[in-house]
Amino acid sequence: MENNDIIKIARAKAEKWLDKAYDEKTREEVKRMLENTDTTELIESFYNDLEFGTGGLRGIMGVGTNRMNIYTVGAATQGFSNYINKMFPNEKKAVCIGHDCRHNSRLFSETAANIFSANGIHVYLFEDLRPTPEMSFAIRDLGCKGGVILTASHNPKEYNGYKAYWDDGSQLVPPHDKNVIDEVKKVQVSDIKFEGVPEMITILGKDFDKKYLDKVKTLSLSPEAIQKEHDLKIVFTPLHGTTYELVPASLHNWGFTNIHTVPEQSIPDGDFPTVASANPEEPAAFKMALDLARKIDADLAMACDPDGDRIGIAVKNDAGEWTLLNGNQTNIIFTEYIIRRKKELNQLKGGEYTVKTIVTTELIKDIAEKNHIICYDVYTGFKWIADVIRKEGGEKFIGGGEESFGYMPGAFTRDKDGVSATSLMAEIAAWVKMQNKTLYSFLKEIYAKYGFSQERMIYIVRKGLSGAQEIKAMMEEFRHNTPKEINHSPVVLKKDYLSLEATNLQTGEKTHLNFETKSDVLQFFLADGSKISVRPSGTEPKIKFYFEARAQMKDMNDYERVQQDANARIDAIIKDLKLQ
Repeated sequence: MENNDIIKIARAKAEKWLDKAYDEKTREEVKRMLENTDTTELIESFYNDLEFGTGGLRGIMGVGTNRMNIYTVGAATQGFSNYINKMFPNEKKAVCIGHDCRHNSRLFSETAANIFSANGIHVYLFEDLRPTPEMSFAIRDLGCKGGVILTASHNPKEYNGYKAYWDDGSQLVPPHDKNVIDEVKKVQVSDIKFEGVPEMITILGKDFDKKYLDKVKTLSLSPEAIQKEHDLKIVFTPLHGTTYELVPASLHNWGFTNIHTVPEQSIPDGDFPTVASANPEEPAAFKMALDLARKIDADLAMACDPDGDRIGIAVKNDAGEWTLLNGNQTNIIFTEYIIRRKKELNQLKGGEYTVKTIVTTELIKDIAEKNHIICYDVYTGFKWIADVIRKEGGEKFIGGGEESFGYMPGAFTRDKDGVSATSLMAEIAAWVKMQNKTLYSFLKEIYAKYGFSQERMIYIVRKGLSGAQEIKAMMEEFRHNTPKEINHSPVVLKKDYLSLEATNLQTGEKTHLNFETKSDVLQFFLADGSKISVRPSGTEPKIKFYFEARAQMKDMNDYERVQQDANARIDAIIKDLKLQ
């Protein structure tokens, strides 16, 4: 499309925002854009529409159809309200709304509360910022039909987002996700009921926090370890986000008495002034926490992302140097600890299960199955873990997670839970210390027991229409011209989640993958135990590659050797696939 045509489309859409249905400040901003000879801002703000996807909205804040503002949030909420009223026509209906520390998050949450209430739906609105898992818990605890959290997780400060949840406390899954999208698409600005009904809005405060934290404490499996090691030195940073009060409160509630928060990062701030990226997956985000940990000679350092669902862990290695665990390692520790302690406490009665995403390490499945625990594989995203719990029941669920620093140890929330995860990890640190071990040595012990696993993720960015076509072509090439061997190791199994077929490349035999929905993901399993997963990102112009190399350790002293060998193997796989 010619640039002049793009400008015409953007201008025509912008002119509609001069209507008096929009507030004066918005109209003035639109007028300024229309009068500006540089049309870049106009095009970026109006040419596209910010789409309500399967997870909700996420985008840069500002005026326009392609921006997060009260009108795009309003249309999403009106459409969601319409769907809830359609699904539950003769029932009392309620929703829960929470928000993070970002700019406009409170404004957007109050806007949503007013719209839901104007549509006859009772609203439970948190008094101030709260972590995502508490909002998920509140939906179930208060018997709501759905919920919304205003957050863009660890995106840059210019972004905000709107995540929609269903009555079980999880993000929308089929058929509700597509059905809500259809309702949102029908909404015009004149349809949005902005005038709230105050008596339909209930504010949730500290009393509800206590209810949530007491539920989190029920996950404790070793209270005696905490009693003995209550003065374990713990450093925590909320990275300016929602867990600045609740994680320290939860740790105190479990019995820990020596908690040190990073003071500069314990101030909620949507500008995230002390970090380039408020993401515990990024080593740089841990700098201030590790500086404090070294200063006080801490036992454990932890971080949560701004909306409090992800958890990052740093531990000391055998040389006393601080090292960051990746999301797979954190999941491995949680899985082994929960199973081992539940066995020792005689709490495993049969039928227990754990859940992991398909790109998460296969070692989780090995640990589970060797302990007679069922392990389910699901697509990326905790809504799919919640979907298994919905079908299998929460009573036998003993935890689930994904490689991208998320873990959910209890079924009372249906999203990854940084508050529960930090508390449980602190307990594990106390439990190993009581045995004169460290978290690092415990991880090596798990590897020696079940086998070693090294993981890595890389991505390739391809922007624009041509980039999207290139990513599609890469997926098709891998799909239809699967390499017979990679790094001199035969490809023995291919899983294609778009056709839902698993193909044994040695025999040609095909079997059906037991997934209800399709996804553009490919996996290759090699004879040497390596696993390669390929998928386009659903939210960014990226194609992601996940690598896993497996090995056996002779004993715990063999750790460094097998780790070096596994990393060399991943390097060789990446080179062979010509990805770098």
